[in-house]
Amino acid sequence: MTGQTSPPNRRILVIYNPKAGSGDNTVLRCADLLREGGCEVVARELEKDVEITEYLHDAEHFAVIIAAGGDGTVSSVAYALRYKNVPLLAYPAGTANLIAQNLELPEAPAALAALVLAGHAVRIDLGELSVRGQKHGFAMLAGAGADASMIRESEELKPRFGALAYVMSAMRQVNPKKTVFHMVVDGEPRDLEGIGVMIANFGKANFGLPISSDISPSDGRFTVVVLKASNVLQLLPNLIDSVRSKLNLGDPLFGSGNIETFEASEISVDADEPFPLQYDGELHLETTPFSARVLPGAIRFITAVRKEGLKT
Repeated sequence: MTGQTSPPNRRILVIYNPKAGSGDNTVLRCADLLREGGCEVVARELEKDVEITEYLHDAEHFAVIIAAGGDGTVSSVAYALRYKNVPLLAYPAGTANLIAQNLELPEAPAALAALVLAGHAVRIDLGELSVRGQKHGFAMLAGAGADASMIRESEELKPRFGALAYVMSAMRQVNPKKTVFHMVVDGEPRDLEGIGVMIANFGKANFGLPISSDISPSDGRFTVVVLKASNVLQLLPNLIDSVRSKLNLGDPLFGSGNIETFEASEISVDADEPFPLQYDGELHLETTPFSARVLPGAIRFITAVRKEGLKT
């Protein structure tokens, strides 16, 4: 569902992480531009050990909420806002900003302020991850195995190399651990061997590269990708095929033996060996097993793109 969201009060809440990315957060400039446009703007800076819900206790009193930080910050705000019907701007202030990339958001503060004032939003699914009795929300991607290991190794590289750190850490996954994943997919058991399982809501990874074709963030389904290759380099042919499909360049050039994809609205994952977890770039202290379910249409994201344009 799309629509205009410009309630008469014109009140905007900005929640921002001052340490995100390089620390050069431009969201306060965006806030100033919104004030100049006639909005009342309230800014709240994230602090360590304060629950995100504390910053959103009065969320329904605002016309729009802006979350400025990395994907973890954006998805935690989105999850806290689930089904509250308050539009959210995923302000790109982190290293990769994959949620903002998938929503095709600009980077300039003036352009982002203009989007807020225009008020167009689309309703998007969220994912809910359950592990050891704890629940977490994700908007982009959750996974276990190779992708979580890659994120862990990228942490020390991000201050120097930014988004390129993810590529560099991926190249280090020469001999990742393999296991058998025991899954229950919409009630049906499935066992597959691999180096990782990714549960995707949006379809584009770093640099706009497609995770897989035909991923929609608003169809009430995840796309589950099981990495069956022995290492990340063996997945390059699948990436090439995915790009070719996106560009309508014909049939696949390579086989699909290195990955297996399927859809699910609810999935549980266990493994013969405990595998690390990540969700929207945030590493979890726990390991497999975990479960995930779709929250259909749980959040309204500000974007200039129509819903059908967000599908890979």
